[in-house]
Amino acid sequence: MTELLVVIVTAFVVIAAATLVGPRLRIAAPLVLVAIGVAASFLPVFESVHVDPEWIIEGVLPPLLYSSAVSMPAMNFRREFGAISGLSVVLVVGSALLLGLFFTLVIPGLGFAWGVALGAIVSPTDAVATSIVKQAPVSKRVVAMLDGESLLNDATALVLLRTAIVATAATFSFWGAVGTFAYSVVVAVVVGGLVGWLNLAVRKRVADPAVNTVISFAVPFAAAVPAGLLGASGLVAAVVAGLVTGVRAPRDLSPQNRLSDWQNWRTVELVLEGAVFLTMGVQIKSVLADVEHDHAGVGTAVLVAAGALALTIVVRAAYIAPLLGILAARSRRGERMQTKVQDMRERMGTPEGKQETYRQVSPRRRSVSERELDRFALRLTRVLADIEYFLREPLGWREGTAVVWAGMRGAVTVAAAQTLPEDTPQRSVLVLVAFAVAAMSLAVQGGTIGPLLRLLTPKADDPAQDGQATAERTRIMDLLKTSAQTVPDAPRPSGDPTPEGFSVAKRHRLDVIAAQRSALLDARDNGTFDADVLATALANLDASQIALEMRGKLAG
Repeated sequence: MTELLVVIVTAFVVIAAATLVGPRLRIAAPLVLVAIGVAASFLPVFESVHVDPEWIIEGVLPPLLYSSAVSMPAMNFRREFGAISGLSVVLVVGSALLLGLFFTLVIPGLGFAWGVALGAIVSPTDAVATSIVKQAPVSKRVVAMLDGESLLNDATALVLLRTAIVATAATFSFWGAVGTFAYSVVVAVVVGGLVGWLNLAVRKRVADPAVNTVISFAVPFAAAVPAGLLGASGLVAAVVAGLVTGVRAPRDLSPQNRLSDWQNWRTVELVLEGAVFLTMGVQIKSVLADVEHDHAGVGTAVLVAAGALALTIVVRAAYIAPLLGILAARSRRGERMQTKVQDMRERMGTPEGKQETYRQVSPRRRSVSERELDRFALRLTRVLADIEYFLREPLGWREGTAVVWAGMRGAVTVAAAQTLPEDTPQRSVLVLVAFAVAAMSLAVQGGTIGPLLRLLTPKADDPAQDGQATAERTRIMDLLKTSAQTVPDAPRPSGDPTPEGFSVAKRHRLDVIAAQRSALLDARDNGTFDADVLATALANLDASQIALEMRGKLAG
């Protein structure tokens, strides 16, 4: 027991040290942790270490994906959903099939179904590994695409892995596989959405921030476990629960509760991510020992892994190149529509203009309700905001290079490989190939992504960026002033200040903050402001409310 405690405490210290020291050495912290893990694997205490892969897939990934989904700007996720869904499904399936053919050719006696199973293992990018790219100068659209892809592609890969394993023992049905995948996703979305809604319904009635955060720790598992029992993807359910929570939390939870959530979940993320990379390194010696025991040849497996990694990068580049063309064509189409949409929105400013503009779009409908007209006006606002966003953040060859090179493999690949059945042909070799792909991906791509992006990123036009940021903040300030004016003025007490007067003034200020927060959240949902600038404005409101409430407690 003492030995285990020493290992755990040492792991905490190592994770903290790598997080602080890595950036100073210009080395990503995950790479430092993997290297430390590999070195530790030669210590006697780790000679026979084995981490159950189910702990990673069912115990570590749900909270990590949930936390990432909560913090992801929902509007950016919506805007990039077409690209994200293609990267998460089409690219993973295509990569798995091509890799399956490659593995069948280079590993004698493997068989195509087992080749596809290994292809599914090494196809998905890793949410933890791709966090490396956020430390480099990169477009916000690239971050949104990589985040969204890594949130969803794990589910595709794991469903495909299960399907391939089944295909080795039974007659394979293409439409049966499609139906299984559709069922897995649909049920997961329903379960995750329901859990996310119940989570907020319960937590908004809990005032204690510590208790509130403890409840939040159960949410990803409350979504993932029932979805898994129903035969659906627990990871997708955890992601959906996180997205629902992230969108609704600022409206339903107090600033104190959300601040507590953010601080505690950041700690959980740091520990879990660090533990994943440490255990990945620690297991490498036992994986090599298994291959040597089976006389399968370590060198051959590493060469196969190098070829597989090169193929994943080539396939990813071949997919992203036309994707960029499609996204650029969409931006050009939006630019052509921009003036027309602006004119339509301006005409929606009067009751007569609303009806006339709506009839231009839907000539068959003679009259519509005011509610439908308001929804139509809101839709025009969102369309115009989307057009401006795509024009402001174009995707060129630099951004495409970032998306290609940032597609790193990591913990999911390592964990999924170890779930292969014990009777899998040449299992030890397949596990080593997966480990080697993940390790080389982190070392080669993760070790060079920062310098590569700094080399590719053009010199920033600081005056233009400062001017744009100033204009954005000015628009937000105008919105805050306008929303504050909707709150009736508080009565001004005469004479000396009194506790009752302070209470009235405090209540008025809280009402103003609530109105301003509601206006900012509406703007967030419409996408009319930059997500980061808007997040800063919301954080400032939260800080003002927390300070005011604390001052009220001290005064009381």
